[in-house]
Amino acid sequence: MKNIVKLHKSAIIIVMALLLFIAPFTGQAEASAATDLTKTAKSLIGVKYSYGGSSTKGFDCSGYINYVFKAHDINVSRSSSSLYASGEAVNKANLETGDLVFFNTTGKGVSHVGMYIGNGEFAHASTSRGVRIDKLNDPYYWGSRYIGAKRVANFDAVASLN
Repeated sequence: MKNIVKLHKSAIIIVMALLLFIAPFTGQAEASAATDLTKTAKSLIGVKYSYGGSSTKGFDCSGYINYVFKAHDINVSRSSSSLYASGEAVNKANLETGDLVFFNTTGKGVSHVGMYIGNGEFAHASTSRGVRIDKLNDPYYWGSRYIGAKRVANFDAVASLN
């Protein structure tokens, strides 16, 4: 019986030591997943706009988002309105890299989607200039058309898969 108790205590000590060793690195994996997503998004800058496009030959806004997320094995909806209907609402002040940002560019509700990449910027497929980066609070266009944001990817879960 004493041997079992000693073995049990030893196992607990080993597990605790392992947890103390791993704990400082858990946030790094989450940050890495979001950083990788941003790298993919930025690597596509300059690809032309194509209505209904979902490849490097040309993207529309939701096709671009779908392509970027799919490159990291994250499946998301294909249209901007269905993307807006999914995920968890995020306050603009609490945006994180990888959150989707939505705009009303037609006067008829959600009509455009991009991905927040940090520092007040988002990547998206613009109808006039293709894949590009713009300021979320651009006072001349995007700022007044902003509708909201959604978190559709849990980078804690993604990081734990890597």
